[in-house]
Amino acid sequence: MSDAPKPFPVMVTGGAGYIGSHAVLALLDAGWPVVVVDNLATGFRWSIPDTATFVQGDVADVQLMTEVIREYRIGAILHFAGSLLVQESVDDPLKYYRNNTAASRALIEAAVAGGARHFVFSSTAATYGVPEMVPIPEGAPKAPINPYGRSKLMTEEILDDAARVHPFNYCALRYFNVAGADPQGRSGQSTRGATHLIHIAAEAATGKRAHVNVYGTDYATPDGTGVRDYIHVSDLADAHVHALEHLIGHPGDSLTLNCGYGHGYSVLEVLDTVDRVTNHPIERKLVGRRPGDPDALVADNRAILSTLPWRPRYDDIGQIVTDALSWERTLRERGLSS
Repeated sequence: MSDAPKPFPVMVTGGAGYIGSHAVLALLDAGWPVVVVDNLATGFRWSIPDTATFVQGDVADVQLMTEVIREYRIGAILHFAGSLLVQESVDDPLKYYRNNTAASRALIEAAVAGGARHFVFSSTAATYGVPEMVPIPEGAPKAPINPYGRSKLMTEEILDDAARVHPFNYCALRYFNVAGADPQGRSGQSTRGATHLIHIAAEAATGKRAHVNVYGTDYATPDGTGVRDYIHVSDLADAHVHALEHLIGHPGDSLTLNCGYGHGYSVLEVLDTVDRVTNHPIERKLVGRRPGDPDALVADNRAILSTLPWRPRYDDIGQIVTDALSWERTLRERGLSS
C-alpha cells in the first residue's frame, strides 16, 4: 500500500513526543495525511512538521476526539499519548491508570463513535514483568510488576474486548528498549527526565551529566550487567506503518506483536559503544540493583517478521548510539530543551 493513494488521514496521539514524532515522520514519508493530537504536557510543538495538521487537546476528552475523528475523516489511530516512567508509576499509580488506561479507554470509545476502524497501540514489554523465558514470545505469561506495565496490559484487554463487538481492529506493539533518533536529524529524544540508558549516556557524553550509574553488576549475564534489546526508534516507527497497512488489508485481524531485534546488549556493552563512538570514556558509577530489574529482556521477534513485511534498517548498536549523540548535539546547537 505504500505507493498507492492513501484512503484516509491517520490520527497520531502523542505525536509531539519522542516515539510519536518519529511515527509522524514515517507516515508522512510513506505519503499518509497525518493529524497530530497532543496536549503538549511533555511533547514539543516544534517537533511536529508543518505538513501535518495539529490539534492541541486531551485524548481523554471523548467529545473532542469524536469531533476530530469526524471532522478530518480519520480512518485509523496510532496511539502514543500517555505516561511512561516506571518509577513514577510506582510512586503515583493513579496518574498512570488515568493517563494510560482511562484515557485510552476514552479514545477507543471516540474511535468507535467517530468511525475510525483501525487502531495501533503503543504497548510495552513491561506487560511480561520478570520473564520466565528469554527471548520472550508474545504468548509468555503476562505478569507486570509495576503500574506502568499493568496500565498498558489493561488497555490491550480493552482493545481486545472492543474489537470483538465493533467493526474495529487493532495491533498492540510491545516495545522493548527504544533508543536513537531520526538519522536525518528531524527528531529525537527531547523529553525532560527521560531515563533510558542510551539517552542518559548520550547526555553524559555531551556534558549534560557528570557520569552514568550502572545499576547492578551481579546479574546472570556474561558481564554481570543487565541485558536489553535496543531497537532504533526509526525502525519502530516503520513497524507502526506496516502494522497500520496490515490492519487495513486484513480488517478481520487483530494482532499483538513484540517490537525488538531479538538480541540484546549489556549495560557495559552499551557504554563501551558510546566510548568508542566518541573516542572519549564517560565516567561510570557502580551502584546497587534497582528492585524488579530482570537479568535480560530480549524479544522473540519471529511473529512480527512473519506477519508484517517490516525489516529493521538500523539494527546496529553503533548506529543507534551515533544517532542519539547527533540529536543531543542538535538540541544543544538549537538551544532546545531536553
